[in-house]
Amino acid sequence: MFIQTESTPNPATLKFLPGREVMGQGSVADFPDRSAAVRSALAQALFDIAGVGRVFFGADFISVTKSEGDWKQLKAPILAAIMDHFTHGLPLIETHGEEADDSAQYGEGDPEVVAQIRELIDTRVRPAVAQDGGDIIYKGFDGSSGIVFLHLQGSCAGCPSSTMTLKNGIENMLRHYVPEVVAVEAV
Repeated sequence: MFIQTESTPNPATLKFLPGREVMGQGSVADFPDRSAAVRSALAQALFDIAGVGRVFFGADFISVTKSEGDWKQLKAPILAAIMDHFTHGLPLIETHGEEADDSAQYGEGDPEVVAQIRELIDTRVRPAVAQDGGDIIYKGFDGSSGIVFLHLQGSCAGCPSSTMTLKNGIENMLRHYVPEVVAVEAV
């Protein structure tokens, strides 16, 4: 098994590409800390490596964010844990446990405007952000203030350039295509 690595805009995060499907199209799993990893043997194995601070599973990649240490020392044990997991054919996510409810919505807006915002995020933003090892989830639109609320996951969470991505990239694009949008905020 050959696992490629790619750097991300977040210097604390590396993207690992095992050459096979991880979560599948449209699905992601974010483990911001060790306690969130109880439903995934791979995430637990990665958190067992000193210096691993966050794990994120995308469609065909795994993003690992370090809390400390140097990638020169962390990369080999991370690669070994990923390879061991996939070569043993273990399930990625145990489905018998309770999943965290991350369905909170912020604000309400005109359903047509919300549909247009969601479409832009799903077709333009999420694929681009996935290339950088992260994901952005639509959480709501406050029609009275014009604010779109988004949740950043994976390498986007805590990334030094995420504010620039939100304001200069996503906000400008949404304001261009959807006049009702005034601003974008991370939740």
